[in-house]
Amino acid sequence: MPSRRLVIQAVLLAVIIAALYGLVRLRRQELIDFAVPHRAAERFLAHEPLYRPSDGHYQYKYLPTFAAIMVPFTWVPKRSAEAAWFALTVIMAWGFVRLSIAALPDRRVSARVLFWLMLLLNGKSLVKELALGQFNLPVALLLLSAVIAVRNSRAVLAGATIAAAVFVKPYALVLLPWLAWTAGMQSVIVFGLVLAAGLLLPAASYGWNGNLTLLHEWYRTVTETTRPNLLGADNVSFAAMWTKWLGPGPTADYLSLATAVVAVAAGFAAMARRRQLAEPNYLEGAYFLLLVALLSPQGWDYVLLIGLPAYVCLVDRWFDLSPPWRAVAATGIFLTSFTIYDLLGRPLYARLTELSVVSVGAMLIAATLIRLRWRAIA
Repeated sequence: MPSRRLVIQAVLLAVIIAALYGLVRLRRQELIDFAVPHRAAERFLAHEPLYRPSDGHYQYKYLPTFAAIMVPFTWVPKRSAEAAWFALTVIMAWGFVRLSIAALPDRRVSARVLFWLMLLLNGKSLVKELALGQFNLPVALLLLSAVIAVRNSRAVLAGATIAAAVFVKPYALVLLPWLAWTAGMQSVIVFGLVLAAGLLLPAASYGWNGNLTLLHEWYRTVTETTRPNLLGADNVSFAAMWTKWLGPGPTADYLSLATAVVAVAAGFAAMARRRQLAEPNYLEGAYFLLLVALLSPQGWDYVLLIGLPAYVCLVDRWFDLSPPWRAVAATGIFLTSFTIYDLLGRPLYARLTELSVVSVGAMLIAATLIRLRWRAIA
């Protein structure tokens, strides 16, 4: 019976994946964010430059190492590789939601209820992740796995896992200060060794000087493309928030930096109170995962998907909050989850994104997490 049930579940999952992929392909020629690193992998095999301004908005912005990681997807036709990545993304989405719920200590709400609520509250980000062919889910799984590894006293694994996540998306570095505080220098040393080894990997194809050139071009591409994206409707970072409010300039830059410092300091303050709890790692990890989209200058709204454990924690501890803090949390959840073009219409959506309400909502969720820690609830 268990094997039969497993077969039925596998068939059902395959049908769901095929149906979802068919819906996406009805509206899109390709998974555009998958196409970018796929093209970079082809260039990697041909020893060609990876970073080209001529690629316009869809310039390759990942580290050179990620192009090497993507090489296996070039072994099959692009359409097949795209479908395979879509299927993997659906599986990772299911796994990330389930793991976020399973890892939560002292759970109050049933896993089934939390699962469906997380699909509702993070549906916007999940749809964009799937439709674009994005790579935030592997980062989310790796970072959450690092949090679980620290809880299980596996510092070496935690350091290696965070380093692996950096190769996919460099903003995984947001979790490094937390790792140093909770797991000690051994984990940081392992992180550094794995990171160094990965950064050297492209030298096998491009040579030492060629690899240095690639790293320089990566830095140039990221820095040159950041500021033009700050006024993008879907950018929810602190930098984008202040730029939308005040316009580009030094004042917005200083306030962005100050807000980031305060947010990180609040996380450290929460960690300073960790001895009050038997298992403090989940909330701290959830807090810094939520900050990823806010701290990265190119933090698009769907990057909030990485912060899904924060939503799990809030919903599960909902009735432990006072009514005023429930109002704060509800406002944050509504602004981040339901500021949707198709739901609100063009005029209202455009106005709300100009006001950076999604960024404000994420800040409210972060503040509520700190409140949970202050009351030793999580």
